[in-house]
Amino acid sequence: MNVGKTLFAQVMEFVPWKTFGRIVERHKGDAGVRTLGCADLFRVMAFAQLTWRESLRDIEACLAANQAKLFHMGLKAPPARSTLADALNQRDWRIYHALAQRLIVRARALYAQDSVLDLDASVYALDSTTIDLCLSLFDWAPFRSTKAAIKLHTLLDLRGAIPAFIHISEGKLHDVNVLDILPVEAGAFYVMDRGYVDFERLYAMHQAGAFFVTRAKAGMDARRVYSTPADRSTGVICDQRVMLNGFYSAKNYPEHLRRIRLRDPQSGKTLVFLTNNTTLPALTIAALYKSRWQVELFFKWIKQHLRIKRFLGTSENAVKTQIWCAVATYVLIAIVKKELHLDASLYTCLQILSVSVFEKTEVSCALQPDRPRSEPPPTANQLILFDF
Repeated sequence: MNVGKTLFAQVMEFVPWKTFGRIVERHKGDAGVRTLGCADLFRVMAFAQLTWRESLRDIEACLAANQAKLFHMGLKAPPARSTLADALNQRDWRIYHALAQRLIVRARALYAQDSVLDLDASVYALDSTTIDLCLSLFDWAPFRSTKAAIKLHTLLDLRGAIPAFIHISEGKLHDVNVLDILPVEAGAFYVMDRGYVDFERLYAMHQAGAFFVTRAKAGMDARRVYSTPADRSTGVICDQRVMLNGFYSAKNYPEHLRRIRLRDPQSGKTLVFLTNNTTLPALTIAALYKSRWQVELFFKWIKQHLRIKRFLGTSENAVKTQIWCAVATYVLIAIVKKELHLDASLYTCLQILSVSVFEKTEVSCALQPDRPRSEPPPTANQLILFDF
């Protein structure tokens, strides 16, 4: 039992502090630091994420209003906003990147038994989202002639919706270039949209033993080699093996591709899928591509519920520190949810924590949604005051 500990303190117990200490020592993050070290900065940033603080002044005011409870956060005194600003600019963002990666490894191990579409293999969805910035303040991330932007390239493990890989780049970087640095796992499925169709990079993924599922671009030049019988009543128009006709495309991908043409019964649109997997049914390939929408929901979710659209600093280090602290907080709540076997969603857990981080109650009880209780039946020997 965690009697006397606040919810925030109980959540922070799931952080591997010994590992974090070794990370800080490796990067010499606390060298010459007198106040607000790397660990304290993460606590403050996690507090800001969980309670939806929007500015340094907002964080300073909220912490100052709860000075008697800061001991449970591991802080001796509420930090001034100037101290927070200096810490965001000076603490190496790679420290929090390493912490987030350590938490991601732990979370993926917890969700490893979950399955996607009853497949034994891992299924990843790859996509990116753009966060617009002000060019005059964030001149290190040029995007257009009048604005700046950064991109979050995310490989989402669909078992538990855990980000397995995140790359933060300038807004100008094209999505397909991320395939050059993407870690490829043999036997896994990588689901991508048409923006990632580059046959040389897809062939490298094929040679690494991984499977990809994507959509064909309009006007793709390919010839049919042979067809597999398809049941049109299911929406599958054709299931074919094709070879690319273009000189460079055929050179970049010299083997057969599987092309599936399917009519969506809901929208009536005809979709063309490309994959290098030849064993799964055509409808399963279509369902795999449909599951790619989870990464879109992930981007929407973190933009709505984590503080990554308004940044507390303008330097590259401050922005990346805030993003990696936000990712670490998201994964940390996913770990808490799985290890405590909570039925509540991540959204519900964050909503509860946002208003009760300083409550002294058991975290497993606080994060469980209240179950409806039925009124007890009246007893037979209840006293009757008025009997007409």
